[in-house]
Amino acid sequence: MSLISIELTLLAAAVLLLASILASKVSDRLGIPSLLIFLGIGMLAGSDGIGGIHFDDPSLAQALGIVALSYILFAGGLSTDWASVRPVLAQGGLLATLGVFITAALAGGFATFVGGFTPLEGLLLGSIISSTDAAAVFSVLRSRNVSLRGGLKPLLELESGSNDPMAVLLTLACISLLQHPGETVGGLVPMMLVQLVLGAGLGYLLGRGMILLINHIRLEYEGLYPVLSLAMVLLIYGLSTIVQANGFLAVYVAGIVMGNHSFIHKRSLIRFHDGLAWLMQISMFLVLGLLVYPSKIAGVAGTGLLVTAFLMLAARPAAVFLTLIGSGMPHRERLMVAWVGLRGAVPIILATFPLLAGIAQAEMMFDIVFFVVLASALLQGTSIPQVARWLGVDAPMARVPVYPIECEPGGRVPCDLVDVEIRPDSAAAGKQLVELGLPEGALVVLINRGEEFIIPTGGTILNPGDRLLFLAAAAQLAQARAIIEAPQE
Repeated sequence: MSLISIELTLLAAAVLLLASILASKVSDRLGIPSLLIFLGIGMLAGSDGIGGIHFDDPSLAQALGIVALSYILFAGGLSTDWASVRPVLAQGGLLATLGVFITAALAGGFATFVGGFTPLEGLLLGSIISSTDAAAVFSVLRSRNVSLRGGLKPLLELESGSNDPMAVLLTLACISLLQHPGETVGGLVPMMLVQLVLGAGLGYLLGRGMILLINHIRLEYEGLYPVLSLAMVLLIYGLSTIVQANGFLAVYVAGIVMGNHSFIHKRSLIRFHDGLAWLMQISMFLVLGLLVYPSKIAGVAGTGLLVTAFLMLAARPAAVFLTLIGSGMPHRERLMVAWVGLRGAVPIILATFPLLAGIAQAEMMFDIVFFVVLASALLQGTSIPQVARWLGVDAPMARVPVYPIECEPGGRVPCDLVDVEIRPDSAAAGKQLVELGLPEGALVVLINRGEEFIIPTGGTILNPGDRLLFLAAAAQLAQARAIIEAPQE
């Protein structure tokens, strides 16, 4: 009997995963966030749906959510380019901390007014829905071949990757105040600051430790390196949490540290964690979809719609404009940042915390949060490309060629493969490759021209728009880039 149960469980899991992957193609074509598709499939498969799968275990859903969020944040850190986020570090940090607090306070006050909650319960609800999910934003933009100008993209990536820890801290603080009325806010603030600072510090130190370990452990089997990274992510989260640091911030910072340093098998590990992050997202959304009862959501639709509207039109814009005072960011870009505050899976995961803590009206909060996430993704997500065009902050999606060769930089290989584009005003346009006088040690191994790849010779004439794939160390690459990017006289 147990064997049949296990087989049926595995079969159901496989069908749901396959359905989610195939449905993501529909999501791209329709220009809607994939999280809506994944949640919808989970709801259809649940007790109120056609699948009839009964799942009512908030504890298991929360545990899965914590593990999934750890790997998702680590993968997000791995893909973060420090050079691009450094100019917006102050703005992103303020949005991820002060901006989250302002959003939570305003949304919580409004929820108290329209939902019949106590002020502290309203603040708890506001804290749960205070973080954003930029992955949904960029998936919609990619489906429409649209990007964002200037520093908007790195700013949103940095904010969404680093604002979840603040939302977690606020949620836990509100739950603690509700469970222990004798506690004061003043006593919790230093604890929250220590958790953030300690989490960032541990993330940096453990991220550097992961680099040293991967570069020097010399494993006999390449397939063990992904296993090593899996274990290290859980170690970073678990160790940080045990010492009262913020584990989510620690794994995100560790990912950033690793993603911006060289180590063995870097590209293969980045691809592995990107695929793992997708698996975690799909699994998390499916489980959360199974956990919710659509019939209950209908009962909070009125309150949920009011909270969603206030969050979209008042709380998020106010938080953005107040936080970015004096930043010099144009108003159009601030409006875009305010509009793309989509909610993702994190609020739904956080909504399980009050359920397990036995907080009054926790079930109503969970249903409202689920409704807010769905409404935010549906109303804001589908309008993002159009809003970007209206505000004049859209840009064409840069074409990133996939080269048929790779190089794994690290301690054993002191160079890397990097492509450099020939701009129309470049002095290199129209010249033969041999005429450029490239430094010794900077080798052009391939040229991408349109949809074709060309193996170069010294007599190859370079056209505007060509992308030259260099194999070079950092010093020689900098010299070659200066030659390629020099303007015509």
